[in-house]
Amino acid sequence: MAEVETKNKKQHITEQPITLSNWYQHVNWLSTTLILIVPILACIAVPFTSLKFPTAVWAIVYYFWTGLGITAGYHRLWSHRSYEAGLLLRVFLACVGGGSVQGSIRFWSAKHRAHHRWTDTVKDPYSVRKGLVYSHLMWMVLKQNPKEKGRTDISDLNHDPVVVWQHKNYLYVILTFGILFPMVVAGLGWGDWKGGLLYAGILRFFFVQQATFCVNSLAHWLGDQPFDDRNSPRDHVITALVTLGEGYHNFHHEFPSDYRNAIDWWQYDPTKWSIWVWKQLGLASNLKQFRANEIEKGRVQQLQKKVDQKRARLDWGTPLERLPVVSWDDFVADAQSGKALIAIAGVIHDVTDFIKEHPGGKALISSGIGKDATALFNGGVYNHSNAAHNLLSSMRVGVIRGGGEVEIWRNRGIKSDV
Repeated sequence: MAEVETKNKKQHITEQPITLSNWYQHVNWLSTTLILIVPILACIAVPFTSLKFPTAVWAIVYYFWTGLGITAGYHRLWSHRSYEAGLLLRVFLACVGGGSVQGSIRFWSAKHRAHHRWTDTVKDPYSVRKGLVYSHLMWMVLKQNPKEKGRTDISDLNHDPVVVWQHKNYLYVILTFGILFPMVVAGLGWGDWKGGLLYAGILRFFFVQQATFCVNSLAHWLGDQPFDDRNSPRDHVITALVTLGEGYHNFHHEFPSDYRNAIDWWQYDPTKWSIWVWKQLGLASNLKQFRANEIEKGRVQQLQKKVDQKRARLDWGTPLERLPVVSWDDFVADAQSGKALIAIAGVIHDVTDFIKEHPGGKALISSGIGKDATALFNGGVYNHSNAAHNLLSSMRVGVIRGGGEVEIWRNRGIKSDV
């Protein structure tokens, strides 16, 4: 009994089954409070709080600010170093990113780098292989096993004074920029303190959270894989609309240091456009892009892979290496015995069932039986189409030793005019 208790003490709570008596120990209460409990309480207050037009506009504006704090700041700047930002822009992104209430830059970027390094494995902190709901939400609601932690290098973040400052003061940052700042703007601006707290504050960061979480879940479940299909990331316009342009996730996982997620002008990526504008204003620099040639190689390779997969499902006839090798004399003898055999390019074809269906008539195809019909097939009578070549391949029954009638003449010492 004592041995069992000792063993249980060594086990992390995640290694124990969830029961009625220990379920609360499995819950990450800080994350659960910030992403579920507080927003639920806010939803309860909605029927008792009118939404004023200026507050609605301010909530939308601040939604985009804090959303960019995640997509342009936490993600593309700090997680992937896809561009460089001056001190003023880094402080702004750190503040509004903290206002999205998703953890500090250091915490968020470490998890995201682990996600890229260990995609779809047990060390991926929000692997979609564990379920769509888990990758979207439950990985934060439930505690994670430290033994399965995917480790990454964040030494560069530890040397960034803005990152260090935000991490050390994170609770003050989320209180200030997640709740107080949007409330104060609405309160001093048009006297809507309660609406500012509820709509521009709590519900706004709830929607930013859910939009960001879609990158972990929806972007690994919905859409196409134009660059690589070995892992789960996918591209889809719906995810892009929800996540301020982060929905072209298959591209992103293939080219993570590119400051863009969308590479075509018509694709929705306001984060990319924002970074580009900041560069024009002198706030950002060194915007990284993968060479177009390398991007197109990835696209072509994936297209070829899909073509090969589709090709493998079609009937292309018996492979030449699996066909029996037949002498010319045996081929002629078989044709004279009643089999409708013709030789084209050294390959014997049985056209018995096709004679009546031949578009050029029965007489033309019959004239090649027991003969080398290569010239007839390839322009002597008619230069057959690609479809005819494909159909012919399904009628292969043998390969002529030596390649054809010309080789027979040479073996017998007969000179050919060919």
